[in-house]
Amino acid sequence: MNHLDATFAALADPTRRAILARLIEGEASVMELAEPFAMSQPSISKHLKVLENAGLISRGRDAQRRPCRLEARPLGEANDWLERYRKVWEGNFQRLDALLGAMQAKKASGDAEQ
Repeated sequence: MNHLDATFAALADPTRRAILARLIEGEASVMELAEPFAMSQPSISKHLKVLENAGLISRGRDAQRRPCRLEARPLGEANDWLERYRKVWEGNFQRLDALLGAMQAKKASGDAEQ
């Protein structure tokens, strides 16, 4: 699985997205990350492993604690990939706006003639 596939696969789960959202605030232990969820510590650890394998988080060592921290690079790569499509969508919307504007102008000029 390439990096982009791993990133999107990891982001597909709402629990993993919530974990990443928490890590935006700063590093946290597994227990701190598990607090808001009604699941066991081994279940949270599985989610963390998916995030770690995707390169979205890293784990440090601080005495007995292994804090998790967000790694932004894979999210940046996913954003770059999505950005190309955003530009396509914007172009499509601009063409649609122009078409609708032309249709409205034509209708308005037709209404004025009557």
